[in-house]
Amino acid sequence: MKNVDLLIIGGGSAGLAAAAAAYDEGIRDILIVERSDYLGGILHQCIHNGFGLHRYKEELTGPEYARRSIEEVEKKNIPCLLHAFAISASADRIVTVVSPETGLLRIQAKAIVLAMGCRERSRGALMIPGTRPAGVITAGAAQKYLNLQGYLPGKEAVILGSGDIGLIMARQLVLEGIKVKEVVELMPFSSGLTRNIVQCLNDYNIPLSLSSTVIEIKGRSRVTGVVVAKVDENRKPVPGTEREISCDTLMISAGLIPENELSRSAGIRMSRSTQGAVVDQNLQTSIDGVFACGNVLHVHDLVDYVSMEGEAAGRNAARYLKGAARQGGFDRCIEVKEGPGVGALVPQYVDLSAAEGKIEFRFRPRGRYTGSEAVLLSGDEKIAAKRELIFTPGEMCTMSVDAAKLKNAQALRVEIRPVGQGVQE
Repeated sequence: MKNVDLLIIGGGSAGLAAAAAAYDEGIRDILIVERSDYLGGILHQCIHNGFGLHRYKEELTGPEYARRSIEEVEKKNIPCLLHAFAISASADRIVTVVSPETGLLRIQAKAIVLAMGCRERSRGALMIPGTRPAGVITAGAAQKYLNLQGYLPGKEAVILGSGDIGLIMARQLVLEGIKVKEVVELMPFSSGLTRNIVQCLNDYNIPLSLSSTVIEIKGRSRVTGVVVAKVDENRKPVPGTEREISCDTLMISAGLIPENELSRSAGIRMSRSTQGAVVDQNLQTSIDGVFACGNVLHVHDLVDYVSMEGEAAGRNAARYLKGAARQGGFDRCIEVKEGPGVGALVPQYVDLSAAEGKIEFRFRPRGRYTGSEAVLLSGDEKIAAKRELIFTPGEMCTMSVDAAKLKNAQALRVEIRPVGQGVQE
């Protein structure tokens, strides 16, 4: 048994930021556990630029961004246990880890920051029928082949999913000499950032088919093509719209799933909407002293926001260790519910006894809304509002509210409502 004040599970952007922030708050007994052979997480294989604009005010590649976070932790001499797998956690903050260096190790922590990140949704999760040939890969696997191992995953590709990762990989595949036949998107709109649609698809004349999906994979030893069909309002294939696209690679970029098996093993209360832990405004979960941040809590648009959330989790974990944070679950908190048009809302609770300064509510619209506003309600009373020309699931929304306005709130709800001629598309 090893005892530590603060255990951080995950050495990616969120975990590194949490460790550095806790150190700056005076916590010295910190341990980072990372299952990979290196710190920095997935950023090492993201060689495109666009990282760091919000946090560092300059444009960095993924490895450059990761290097800065790693150097900050190294300067503080925060210990890291690499190639270590956390296989279980308990409600009394005991985490079991296995690694070649330590063997089976149990760690008793006074506080824990969960920063395990997320994984890609695979073909199996999408239940695409057809054969099982080579050439069906996820966007992350394609990144690893290209950027870390130097292999081309194919010569002609179809991409399923128009999230940011899929869009960015469409551009890189073209730059590497692979012909991208088409990007296929199930929804009637792209879930990626507008800048990525322009820079990665439009600039390279890559066609985007909306309200469409892959309904069959062709080929035996290797993919020879895919069958694409239009879908109706219930996302079911429309008979008679099928068409076959010849290709040797199907790259799947159909969303990310937070890695919360460890959270569930500890008995942490989970959100069906975010697929992450339920937290209060201080990112503390239903178990005292356990905090969650980054993509394990909810999937973010930008790594800058992941790091910022990690910093907040680290600071709040330090406050908990100093006896200045909530105890007793959510008993003294008020619930924040998702109203019409709102999904993936964080936080789900507000501890009014510890509410101070600005409280940020983050969420994803459930559809595309024009001429609408997001409102924070206490009963029927409007406490705050944010108006946008367009709300879209591709961009997470943030509402900042003065904590003083919530002192007399009984229950809170966030919803999107039309203003004037506003409509849901």
